[in-house]
Amino acid sequence: MAVAERFEALESGVFPLTIQEVAQRSGLSEPTLRYYEKIGLIEHVERDESSGHRRYGPAVVSRIEALACLRTTGMSVQDMRAYLANLREGNEAAAEMHALFERNIERIDAEIERLHTRREYLRLKGEIWAARRDGDDEAEKRAVETVVTAMKALR
Repeated sequence: MAVAERFEALESGVFPLTIQEVAQRSGLSEPTLRYYEKIGLIEHVERDESSGHRRYGPAVVSRIEALACLRTTGMSVQDMRAYLANLREGNEAAAEMHALFERNIERIDAEIERLHTRREYLRLKGEIWAARRDGDDEAEKRAVETVVTAMKALR
């Protein structure tokens, strides 16, 4: 069955899926899927009796899709484990789940701040070269002084 046909079948609820289909659907590579299974993020995946190839059912695919979303945020394997454990606890783990996501929001906010600092550094370096291009020694001096300050923030 062609990939397009399998995706149509998937939309209509036809399972199981191959590792290639799950990789394409989730955006996770085949080695990542195998690794997640090995370390227990994905429960044991059924195997085809004749070939021994992995066959993913709907519950496993749903978990993989959730993990793929968490991974795109940069969430660590440790936090993904905590997420899955909290999920099993349901509403009783709401406070822990909230704290987990707040912690990851703070991590992303810090990453954004570092990116803003890097962007500013690049902008200032561009100003130095624009001043040199224009022969504006005073503008170059101001830009260099500002770059020195920005470099300290990068460390």
